[in-house]
Amino acid sequence: MEFRGIGVSSGIVIGKVFRLEKITYDIKPNWVRDTEVDEEVARFLKAIHTSKEQLLSIRKKIESLADTAQLQIIDAHLLILDDQMLVNETVEYIKRHRLSAEWSLKRVLDKIGEQFDKMGDAYLKERKDDLSHIGNRIFNNLFGYGHTNLADLKEDVIVVAHDLSPADTAQMRKERVIGFVTEIGSKTSHTAIMAHSLEIPAVVGVTGIYDAVTTGESLIVDGIDGIVHVSPPQPTFIAYLNKQRRYKYYERELLKMKDLPAITTDQKKVTLLANIEFIGEVKSVLERGGEGIGLYRTEFLYMNRFYPPTEAEHFRVYKSLAEQLSSYPSIIRTLDLGGDKFISQLDVYEELNPVLGLRAIRLCLEHIDLFKTQLRAILKASHYGKLKIMYPMISGLDELREANAVLKEVMDELRKANIPFDEEIEVGIMIEIPSAAITSDILAEEADFFSIGTNDLIQYSIAIDRVNKNVSYLYEPLHPAILRLIARVIESGHAKGILVGMCGEMASDPKYTLLLLGLGLDQYSTNSDALLKIKKIIRSVSYAEAREIAQQALTYCSASETEKFITNLMEERFPDVFCYFGDGDED
Repeated sequence: MEFRGIGVSSGIVIGKVFRLEKITYDIKPNWVRDTEVDEEVARFLKAIHTSKEQLLSIRKKIESLADTAQLQIIDAHLLILDDQMLVNETVEYIKRHRLSAEWSLKRVLDKIGEQFDKMGDAYLKERKDDLSHIGNRIFNNLFGYGHTNLADLKEDVIVVAHDLSPADTAQMRKERVIGFVTEIGSKTSHTAIMAHSLEIPAVVGVTGIYDAVTTGESLIVDGIDGIVHVSPPQPTFIAYLNKQRRYKYYERELLKMKDLPAITTDQKKVTLLANIEFIGEVKSVLERGGEGIGLYRTEFLYMNRFYPPTEAEHFRVYKSLAEQLSSYPSIIRTLDLGGDKFISQLDVYEELNPVLGLRAIRLCLEHIDLFKTQLRAILKASHYGKLKIMYPMISGLDELREANAVLKEVMDELRKANIPFDEEIEVGIMIEIPSAAITSDILAEEADFFSIGTNDLIQYSIAIDRVNKNVSYLYEPLHPAILRLIARVIESGHAKGILVGMCGEMASDPKYTLLLLGLGLDQYSTNSDALLKIKKIIRSVSYAEAREIAQQALTYCSASETEKFITNLMEERFPDVFCYFGDGDED
């Protein structure tokens, strides 16, 4: 039986199923007597306390074994349990309506969940899952249910679940959990992040898989193509053994290039950096030959909480990043989300079109204290390594100057307090709005570097919502307008002597590597999995040849024509990169 989902961590694993029990809750509006209200409140607060103790116990148990990413997710969930909005509103609901703790908590969680549903950002929508996991833990304790401990597994298994909570994934050990499959999730869900962190094959979004398997059953997980085979027949089993062997061989060959420079045959050097969300990902980046971090998304620090992180919290993370990367650069992007979406204490009204509203640098310039807290922490941490600052969603020179004025204020404050920081810290901007791309020659006068954010640049240029399935077919990286904007930004940056990188998804796709190289891109900031594939391509060609390819691509009048040209060229030139593992269904 074959199932398809989303491969979120490459690799192929063959093993036995461990089916993680799915608990369902039958929660109804049960009334409590007036004399029992205080007792019901106490029962709820006890469930909160027990939930905290369980997570703290898990954290203590895994602290010496887990990476930073796992610990950060546990810490974020502990913060939710400490959040007064969640706790106080549930208590108030119990008292006001004389209803059970279970029903009151459900109503409060539903209310918060509705706020998440209104978000335009796919990453933020999926943080609703994290809230649900915390709710489920509290419900378990209210109902008196037990908790499965994946740390106690005695044999190698592939975990199959409806979903995996951060507490579940944090307890996974690579020595026992060799892969996992979930019914829900996406490339940006916490399960995907954990799969990358653990470096085990995983497929998420596999509808119906939970009811189709039993513990002990044979399973094949293809994290490359997002395929899962339940009780595979012998021909499929043999085919996947061969596919697994080919994939491992290819990975070993790629790793041989880890310490080689990303340089063309005619000596054009480019820099390969990586995009990360968690400090724990740094190890994987370095193991794959990354030369630094081209985009550190700081949004995770603000997620799963109703109050902004403190300067100390920011500083600890940025200092760790600086120290781990040593002499390699790390570009920290300042907050790139909308305040109404995740920090309830900010007075931000609901917007009809949040994608075009008060978000990113606009939010920071509206809430200067929030902005200065983050900038102070970055500057203080810059004393410990090579950090850079990058502003998102800059639309023009006035915004850049306003942001830099705030930065200067923070620098002056640190100097007066005799707090050391990198006085020469570089400050760049993301080019992700058409107005910024068109005026990139002006912005290059006052920015230290550019990083092209293709995800939003494509969305804003073609006027599509990239998470709207009805118009997703219009999301075209090779649209002539996009290529011309990219070419213009690179040309403008080079004319003023500044480096131009790219941190959008386009940079992570090896299919576009030669095209971007030919357009003159200086830095690729990619998913860590793509680093070695892109290096292999760059080391296989001359810059002169790449320029010819880019010029040819710019002559086409439609995205489909350019797509056909690029796809055929890359698959013909680099069959090992695009077709290296073969089809698992073939003998």
